[in-house]
Amino acid sequence: MVGFPLLLIPIAIYNIVAWLMPSVSLTDALGRVMLPSGAEWPITLSDVLLTIGILLLLLEIAKGARPGSKYLTDHLLSLVLFGGSAAEFLLWSKFGTSTFFLLSLMAMVDFLGGIVLRAGRRPLASHATAARAGPRAEDPVPGPRLEPAPAATARPVPPAAPVAEPVLSDHPAPKAGPEPPQPMAEPSPGLQAGAAAAGSSETPER
Repeated sequence: MVGFPLLLIPIAIYNIVAWLMPSVSLTDALGRVMLPSGAEWPITLSDVLLTIGILLLLLEIAKGARPGSKYLTDHLLSLVLFGGSAAEFLLWSKFGTSTFFLLSLMAMVDFLGGIVLRAGRRPLASHATAARAGPRAEDPVPGPRLEPAPAATARPVPPAAPVAEPVLSDHPAPKAGPEPPQPMAEPSPGLQAGAAAAGSSETPER
């Protein structure tokens, strides 16, 4: 089912009033509302059409942002609506009012907003497809096969050489130096005479 631009509703109402009801003025007050400030606000047909147009523009943008919407058809219809309203505003004096100008401006915003939404959804769609195709299990790459290494045979450890022998051989014992000459005691003459007398007295008599 192909939808139509929602802004066609206020523009169609304006065309009906302009072509079929020439005696109806857009500035005539349809009602009056008393505000809390005490001011009286007259509601005209122009205000009603602009309010309807703003609300429908919001719904039109929300409709274009939903997933699965028909962008090409909506863009073409929005472009046709904007082109027709702009032509009426420029070519017919009945449509040369601020109210219809604002309605035509809303139709242009609807068309450009659809283009922006479509351009913004393309990266999101590409990211979504990439995310769906991403978690595929890849074939395991065969790695190098590890084989157990042969056990190394223990080599006999040579006995440790004694350390003291090369140390003693490298450093020979110090040689004893020449002994200093010791002074020889000379007997005094007094001691020699006393010793001779004692020796003569001790000799036995024959």
